[in-house]
Amino acid sequence: MNKVKIKEAFQSIQGEGPYVGYKQLFIRFCNCNLKCNFCDTEFSEVSDFIEYDPCELADIANVCENIHSISLTGGEPLLSVEFLKEFLPRVNKKIYLETNATLADKFLEVKPFIDIVSADIKLESATGIKNSYKFHDKFFEACKGVETFAKIVFNDRITDDEISNCCKLGNKYGIELILQPEMKEDAMAVSSDFCAEVLDKFLEKYDNVRLIPQVHKFLNVR
Repeated sequence: MNKVKIKEAFQSIQGEGPYVGYKQLFIRFCNCNLKCNFCDTEFSEVSDFIEYDPCELADIANVCENIHSISLTGGEPLLSVEFLKEFLPRVNKKIYLETNATLADKFLEVKPFIDIVSADIKLESATGIKNSYKFHDKFFEACKGVETFAKIVFNDRITDDEISNCCKLGNKYGIELILQPEMKEDAMAVSSDFCAEVLDKFLEKYDNVRLIPQVHKFLNVR
């Protein structure tokens, strides 16, 4: 039976995207295939984890009460796809996958067990990640038939070309785009006026766009 390294598992309030305010069980997987400039999760302490097999983690998930869903987050949960294929069929709750949207083939292996996909679109101006769009395009194609939205972390270096490319993905796949200002501790790294300007630029090209900051930072919850 596969085992996986879990950084932490805890109940809290979802602070990002259209499901903000819902109570979830967050299962944070170790390791990621990307390294974004703004990442708020530290993976350097490789000894700081608990190892679970699928049955052990499912037992924890299934006893949780009054939660909307289970958030698989990280890191990148899809790096543990072999574990997920054993774990997810044992879970009796909705599954909410938080992913960097670059591993389409791995997603297809667990697609039947996923209820909601929260997928990042990685802007080079914010993350330092280059040429991510071709991976996102393939990933959103794989997500067809599953409720999916995209989160876009941005700062004051966002470009018009990046905005256009995001809107092209939104239009192509009919997904909601959630603009998320980069945070510095518990404050936005950009002004409210700049956020409004960026939102307007998106809305000129695509109408299914919302601006939602990281609400859990304002609530002071994990």
